[in-house]
Amino acid sequence: MTSNMRPNRSVLLGALALLPLGALTFSAPATSTLATKRVGASGYHELKKISIPGDGGWDYLTVDPAARRLYVARSSHVSVVDIDSDTLVGDIPNTKGVHGVAIAPKLGKGYTSNGGDNTVTVFDVKTLKEISHIPVGSGPDAIVFEAASRRVFTLNGQSGDATAIDTQTGKVVGTLPLGGRPEFAVSDDKGKVYVNIEDKSEIVQIDAQSLKILNRWPLAPGEEPTGLSIDKKRGRLFSVCANKKMVILDTASGKVIGSPTIGDGPDASAFDPGTGLAISSNGEGNLTLVQTGSGADFPVAATVATQPGARTMALDPKTHRIYLAAAKSLPPAPGETNPRRRGYVPGSFVILVYGK
Repeated sequence: MTSNMRPNRSVLLGALALLPLGALTFSAPATSTLATKRVGASGYHELKKISIPGDGGWDYLTVDPAARRLYVARSSHVSVVDIDSDTLVGDIPNTKGVHGVAIAPKLGKGYTSNGGDNTVTVFDVKTLKEISHIPVGSGPDAIVFEAASRRVFTLNGQSGDATAIDTQTGKVVGTLPLGGRPEFAVSDDKGKVYVNIEDKSEIVQIDAQSLKILNRWPLAPGEEPTGLSIDKKRGRLFSVCANKKMVILDTASGKVIGSPTIGDGPDASAFDPGTGLAISSNGEGNLTLVQTGSGADFPVAATVATQPGARTMALDPKTHRIYLAAAKSLPPAPGETNPRRRGYVPGSFVILVYGK
């Protein structure tokens, strides 16, 4: 789905008219197709495609590894996929302009950031039924749960701030100006939240309890950061940037400790603690797998071909599988000069599953 801040997000809402919500029915369930692509040197390859009915935009993907579910933000609703059976198991409606989903597993609650009406929808993760609607800042995009404070944070692109929600009471407990345009965020589950500030090319470190900015760290040589992931054990952040750099930053010192080259058009970042791989999903049609570890070098382990435009990503740490969202672009209209505004072939939306 279009980010309100970033016109080059994976899909532009204005590219095509959305189907009405009622057009998404369970009479046409998600279907899985096994892939036959050649396995590269890394062993990672396309395992299958999961076709999901309904046309229109999309944005973040979120895996709940405990519940074995994948949440797919679909502009006005959220599709929910069982990642063990590859079937569509539910839908969360009335999430206008939804960008992302955060899960608080011990509380049994989920949260969606609704950029279209500046709200968060709170839902029951078992029934997928709405619990409440909470007003937040302007243009909520990324959303993250921080376990130590038991708070959910929305990163609001239009108002340039973060809204903190107490998950126990369902109330907003504060708003923190960020001094720039937030793009994505992660937490260390120890009381800190880290935010990519796209227009400043920096990371902001937030104290989740006091709602104070602790540090601002430059990402040079990275420019215009988008996706962000974290190695919680070693205290490392992996920020993927528009100038084809994955900037690796140490959370203890705030210093850049690596900047391997990645593919063009990155949007999402993931870290797999089981394999030690930091992963970038790139719009040019590939994944960059970067080997981390305890050393100072961060070599690119592999570049894995995917599908052009497959930029949004989520990782299942249990199976080490990578999930990407993609659709086939429409052919250019006469005189068309901007391929990102072409729209997509109806019925072509899929989740691509990669693994070994």
